[in-house]
Amino acid sequence: MLDQPIELQTEVFAELPEKWRKKDTTAEWLIVQRRGFKTHSFLEGPCFDAAGNLYFTDIPYGRIFKAKPSGEVDLVAEYDGEPNGMKIVEEGVALIADHKLGLVRLNLVTAEVSTYFDRPLLERFKGLNDLHIADNGDIYFTDQGQSGLQDPSGKVYRLSPQGRLDCLLSDIPSPNGIVLDPQQEHVLVAVTRANQVWRLPLLLDGSTSKVGAYINLSGGVGPDGLARDSAGNLAVCHPGLGITWIFSPWGEPLYRIRTCRGRMTTNCAYDPSDESLLYITDSDSGSILRARLPR
Repeated sequence: MLDQPIELQTEVFAELPEKWRKKDTTAEWLIVQRRGFKTHSFLEGPCFDAAGNLYFTDIPYGRIFKAKPSGEVDLVAEYDGEPNGMKIVEEGVALIADHKLGLVRLNLVTAEVSTYFDRPLLERFKGLNDLHIADNGDIYFTDQGQSGLQDPSGKVYRLSPQGRLDCLLSDIPSPNGIVLDPQQEHVLVAVTRANQVWRLPLLLDGSTSKVGAYINLSGGVGPDGLARDSAGNLAVCHPGLGITWIFSPWGEPLYRIRTCRGRMTTNCAYDPSDESLLYITDSDSGSILRARLPR
C-alpha cells in the first residue's frame, strides 16, 4: 500500500487581463474541442526564459503571452495557428508544437513566426500537442490529433538537429505531455484517453521496446502536461479534477496539488531558479497558478 500523497494548495500568480479575454466562439479549435462552449482563452505551454519570464500559449486564438516575475501579463505574438506546447530553445526564440501548423519557430522579440517542421514525407501531422528538448538537442513531440480509445492512432516522434525524423511509437490513444528522465534513458508520455502515463525505454540504437504503463490514474479528463525536476520527480497535470500530482522517480505519489480556481489544470513548469516552485496553467479561469513544494 502506497502512502497517501501530501495535500498542497495553489495561489494565483497571474491572470489573463480582461482586455485579452475573447468574447466570441468562432475559433475552429473551440467548435471541435469545446463543442462551441464560450471560452475566453485556453492556456497551455508554460516555459521560462533565462530572465525568469514565464511564457504561455492560448491555443484557440493563436496567442503567446509573457508573465513577468511580478505577474504582469503582456501579449507577445498573435498568429493564425493553434499553439500548444512550447519551449525556449535559445535566447529570444521559442519552438512551439502547433496543432494546426506543426513545429513552428517564434522570435519572441519581433513576434515573427516561421515553419520549422510541418510535412514529413509530404504528409501533415494529425495535430501536434507537446514537446521536449533532450540534452543533445533532439526534439521529442507528440502528435495527438483527435486520437483516443475510439481511434488509437496518435504518435510520438523524435527530430534530430540534423533533420532526421523517427517515429518512436504509434497507435497511442491521445499522446499529450512528454518529458525525458534526467538520465535521458526513458521518455514519459501522458496518454490522456487511457488515463495513464507511459514509459518508453530508449535502447542504444535510439529505438524503444517494452513500453509500459508507468502511472495509472482515474477520473477527470486524463493526464495532460508533464514536467520533471532535476531529481526526476514528475509533475502530472490532471484536468477535470483540478489537480496536479507529483510522483517520485519510481512512480510513488508524493503530493496532490489542488487548484484554487478552475478545474482545467492543463500544463505546468518548474521555476528553473527555484525548483520548489511549480507554475500551473488553469484554462478554466485563464490563470497561472503557483504552488510551493516542501523540498
